Amino acid sequence: MRGMGNMQNMMKQMQKMQKKMAEAQEELGEKQIEGSAGGGMVTVIVSGHKQVLDVKINEEVVDPEDIDMLQDLVLAATNEALKKADELTNSTMGQFTKGMNLPGMF
Repeated sequence: MRGMGNMQNMMKQMQKMQKKMAEAQEELGEKQIEGSAGGGMVTVIVSGHKQVLDVKINEEVVDPEDIDMLQDLVLAATNEALKKADELTNSTMGQFTKGMNLPGMF
């Protein structure tokens, strides 16, 4: 019967971990991560869930003759913000999978 106690204890530990993971996921969604390009001429802010929340474009960079450059700056700022969001997610959620051999998890 000793194995049953260990199994129940393990299930309780898993439930606690699931609750903490859900809380961490919720906190990630509230985080705001900023990416910028062109020396701050274009700034993109995303949530920890990788939703674009805001795009700021300095009017000095808006040149009707060079839309390609503006598009490149927006793209670069967005990619930087998303990369930072991934890094934050990996560092936040990685704490739950340390020591576990779970391929494909975070």
